[in-house]
Amino acid sequence: MAIIPARPYRARDKAKAEVGVQVVQRWVVAALRKRKFFSLGEVNQAIAELLARLNQRPFRKREGSRATLFAQLDQPALKPLPATRYQFGQWKTARVNIDYHVEVERHYYSVPYALVHQQVDVHLTGETLEVLHRGVRVASHARSYETAKATTLTEHMPKAHQKYVGRTPSRLIEDAQRTGPCTGQLVEAILAAKRHPEMGYRSCLGILRLAKTYPAERMEAAAQRALRARAYNCQSMESILKNQLDRLPPASAPPVQPVLDHGNIRGADYFDSPPETEPPVIQ
Repeated sequence: MAIIPARPYRARDKAKAEVGVQVVQRWVVAALRKRKFFSLGEVNQAIAELLARLNQRPFRKREGSRATLFAQLDQPALKPLPATRYQFGQWKTARVNIDYHVEVERHYYSVPYALVHQQVDVHLTGETLEVLHRGVRVASHARSYETAKATTLTEHMPKAHQKYVGRTPSRLIEDAQRTGPCTGQLVEAILAAKRHPEMGYRSCLGILRLAKTYPAERMEAAAQRALRARAYNCQSMESILKNQLDRLPPASAPPVQPVLDHGNIRGADYFDSPPETEPPVIQ
């Protein structure tokens, strides 16, 4: 099918289409204007009956009807319908982030890591998403409507990241909790602080490696100090343990300043109390 728009200021270009609407309004819509329907199927059935009658109605100035012309001209040229239904597609441009993902409608899709910082074209349908770079398709994903989530393929990752594929956030937290509850809380905080949990795997695995070197008591004390300082990374934990900051007593709250009691300080009650003497009356 080809769409040929009517030319501007050429009213006769769309005369056939306009008169077709007029004929349907007169022979279908007008005939049903006083009837009441209680379901969409009932309306469609009534329209189908009147439409068949309209198509079989003989022409006035030529032989045949709309139905006979359709059988002679249009029906022999028709082709079978496609095996799959037509899907509406959209095109967008996106830039690959440093984590080799592109953001499309608040969801993140992976592309080959070699395309970091490159601009790509994204083709969206209701079910699929395709990423093209310079006219060549480089990634294809099933469409996801989850916000702030990531769809990642293993083959898109660098070799250094692929070894973390077997790890999951829940497994990392469970492994850290074997050292102690504070270590588990620190690993959970590291994963929650990242836009993608995978971006925090390296720090979490580093903390688990530290647990094999230092005793659990020191790991727990260091994790407590890191949580108080909001230092959600492996480097901070390693620095605390290396400098033995975990052996120091926790920082205490600053001392509360005592309330001063002085004759010149009137306090809040002074403003609520009535004046001791009446003000002089000026006559």
